[in-house]
Amino acid sequence: MDSCNIVLAGVGGLGILLAAEIIGTAAVKEGYNVRVSELHGMAQRGGAVVSHVRIGEKALAPTVLEGTADAIVSLEPMEALRNIKFATPKTIVLVNTKPFKISGTKYPEVNVLLEQLRNFTKNTILIDAAALAEKAGTGITQNVVMMGALAAVKRLPMKVETLKEALRELVPTKYLNINMKAFELGYDYVKASK
Repeated sequence: MDSCNIVLAGVGGLGILLAAEIIGTAAVKEGYNVRVSELHGMAQRGGAVVSHVRIGEKALAPTVLEGTADAIVSLEPMEALRNIKFATPKTIVLVNTKPFKISGTKYPEVNVLLEQLRNFTKNTILIDAAALAEKAGTGITQNVVMMGALAAVKRLPMKVETLKEALRELVPTKYLNINMKAFELGYDYVKASK
């Protein structure tokens, strides 16, 4: 495989860095060359956070070039739109439809944001990761719901079981069952929507 380029976008506190680490760890387990970079906005909860994961023999630089992402995974609608520059019409864009709103600030209409995304690519999959995470047992597993969704769209070269193995290594034991359930719910949601 030459390269696989994934952009993970969200805000501080939503687990973007863990999601990138899961993908990177799984890639290493299967013997792939991998580069993971983290681009932080404000160093606090609510600031923009973006991680790039590049997998494959041609993944020499740590960041994804604009217009070359195979998938964009966004834990927040506005961050999906902010990072659409990495997409092509063939890129799969997975979007958590629940906005991260900071009190005292105005947030655009979610439907308008999602329509703008769909105008760019029809390969947009909308996921209520917050509801699926709550179904798993806690809302803080939205990032793992989205990892399950990413596994289901088959843009990663790694096996689903290897991603789960990485998840088992990286998540503390007391939270593992909830996270595994969140992964499965995200995976099953996308599989059922195809």
